[in-house]
Amino acid sequence: MPANRVMPTEEAADLIGLVRDLATRELAPRAAEAEATETFPRDVFAMLGKAGLLGLPYPEEYGGGGQPYEVYLQALEEIGAVWSSIGVGVSVHALSCFGLFTRGTEEQKQKFLPDMLGGDLLGAYCLSEPHAGSDPAAMTTRARRDGDDYVLTGAKAWTTHGGHADFYKVMARTGDGRNDISCFLVPATAEGLTSDAPERKMGLTGSTTTTMRLDGVRIPVERRLGEEGEGLKIALAGLDAGRLGIAAVATGLAQGALDQAVAYAKERTTFGKPIIDHQGLAFVLADMEAAVESARATYLAAARLKDQGLPYSMQASVAKLVATDNAMKVTTDAVQVLGGYGYTRDFPVERYMREAKVMQIFEGTNQIQRMVIGRALAATGVAGGTVTVAR
Repeated sequence: MPANRVMPTEEAADLIGLVRDLATRELAPRAAEAEATETFPRDVFAMLGKAGLLGLPYPEEYGGGGQPYEVYLQALEEIGAVWSSIGVGVSVHALSCFGLFTRGTEEQKQKFLPDMLGGDLLGAYCLSEPHAGSDPAAMTTRARRDGDDYVLTGAKAWTTHGGHADFYKVMARTGDGRNDISCFLVPATAEGLTSDAPERKMGLTGSTTTTMRLDGVRIPVERRLGEEGEGLKIALAGLDAGRLGIAAVATGLAQGALDQAVAYAKERTTFGKPIIDHQGLAFVLADMEAAVESARATYLAAARLKDQGLPYSMQASVAKLVATDNAMKVTTDAVQVLGGYGYTRDFPVERYMREAKVMQIFEGTNQIQRMVIGRALAATGVAGGTVTVAR
């Protein structure tokens, strides 16, 4: 990983250095085995919580780290560079806390956020449904008001941490209008909440993904976040931040693949010299480096807009699109650089390539990102934006 990035403060630089050290010492040695055995590493999230890394972008008064999003995302990139399942998991956990922080009452935040941000409670995010992946307003999961409770019935697909999370941020329909959707914080212990068997996935096998079933799940009204009918707004606002998280993890994954490819190209020799000295291969590595740097620049630009309280939805889509498409290309090229060895499980690049694919799909497919960007351009007629960053 490059150690010469510009950080907003010396404290931020020290923090990223600590995250890089922790990732190298604690995460990297465990990643390959956990992915091969499809083992969900719950203890890792507890460790990251105790280290203060699950709540970095949230205020200190609730147990968070009080860091700018720009810094949080770079910490996430460091984790993603050695173990993408954990990077994605941290991003999903942060997303599952977003609705509570932005729309919860002060009483709700004081009650739930400290344990969530401290790692004692691991979160999951339930928006998609089997028939309504890219169209969340078409969901059929329903929350019926019954006195001081809501009764939730339905199914939520593609739930990261499903079956292992301690709480689920669930979007459910509370009216008949297309956007009559509300947001609920459902504890894992709720009667009637169950998970299907984990999906058998191509990659990110250390991250459990399931369909969650809600069969008459009864929860008190105080576990609703925001007002009735605000759920879709909460979900979509959270996705903007979540897309930046995935962009950072994808950039880390690409950086990890590039590091492996460069190290191999320096050691492997043909025709009397390291293969990195052959122009054809050097050009491939140069394109990989350019792709990683470009991805990093896009997610940082969007994060700086967010940190200044400026609109960043389109830039988040740009970052997610660029970073994940680039990660797919870089990991594929890394396999090519390693040749036959790249196709074996003796080296991690084949796993990186499998892991990169899903990043073009979740948090909104890259086709959806292009729609978001196109609609933003049509609405404003302005391409791009200016980011002013105080140093």
